[in-house]
Amino acid sequence: DEEFRRVTDVTYLGYVNGTRAALSVMTPRDAGQIIQVGSALAYRSIPLQSAYCGAKAAIRDFTDAVRTELIHERINIQLTMVQMPGLNTPQFSWARNKFAFAMRPIGPVYEPEVAAEAIFNVTRRPVRELWVGRSTIQAIIGQFLFPGLLDRMMVKKVWEGQMTNELNVPERQDYLSGPVRGMHQVHGRFSDESRTRATAITSGVPGKVLLGSAALAGLLLVGKLITRRK
Repeated sequence: DEEFRRVTDVTYLGYVNGTRAALSVMTPRDAGQIIQVGSALAYRSIPLQSAYCGAKAAIRDFTDAVRTELIHERINIQLTMVQMPGLNTPQFSWARNKFAFAMRPIGPVYEPEVAAEAIFNVTRRPVRELWVGRSTIQAIIGQFLFPGLLDRMMVKKVWEGQMTNELNVPERQDYLSGPVRGMHQVHGRFSDESRTRATAITSGVPGKVLLGSAALAGLLLVGKLITRRK
């Protein structure tokens, strides 16, 4: 109970309190931009990260609600959410892990500079939402169209796909309850496989076109399968 509460307090309420603090300064000026750094896991949850996925989904719903309130009150503050893929950060070295083996992000993995560039671009060209990385785009579209299929894929690939062959060191520390010394660097342990560039699309027209195309392809496939069975 304490672990779930701590994850929710930091991950979800951290965004809530940070957003409220920013709005308290921006609203009197009737200007500003808030960028929420989200995750593909806000749309498509995965096994072994239920507390984190739940908090990320809550952040997305909170952000959507606040955006509509700002529009209703005609307050000129831009609210953007950037949904990220798996990143090569120290997260997997110091997050709480009760397994014997060290954990890793689901591939493909991207360098944190990819995230920084995406956020910087949003400051110059604000959008409602940005999906960064092929895996993020696939997860979001797949969740809309084939959630049951993704459930089965998670069972087959993502459970073991988050584990490495390396055992955790006996003195391993985590930062769930407090800070950890000595690991405050930008990059994690997966630089050899990490990508330095990523596709990014907005949830506006490009996202809708992809969703529509995927839906049409799915309908055509189902139609062919039905025809073959007949």
